[in-house]
Amino acid sequence: MHLFVYGTLKREQPRHQYLAGQTFVADAATRPKYRLYNVGKYPALIPHSEGRSIVGELWDVDEACLRTLDRVEGCDFGLYARKPVELLPPHESLEVATYFYLQPVEGLADCGTSW
Repeated sequence: MHLFVYGTLKREQPRHQYLAGQTFVADAATRPKYRLYNVGKYPALIPHSEGRSIVGELWDVDEACLRTLDRVEGCDFGLYARKPVELLPPHESLEVATYFYLQPVEGLADCGTSW
């Protein structure tokens, strides 16, 4: 499965070790349909009607890695949900997922296009 990462899972970020053994595909960017907010120690990606193109990395990950990442990203208790995301060319035809933040973002600082 292809996974778009935009924050602490990226290379040289604190949670990158959870992608050990997986395959980096390319740097990538989303279609301008999303916003990125600063939650403190990590970013929050949400769909947004006035979205921007968010910069990140595209990875090919296996099912075991996804199960671990779902746990690490708090999917079980409603912090994030892994859902499809739309990327810009040349990756627009790929089926790609990312972690969307599920909590309110009111009052959080906008990160612009990258973490």
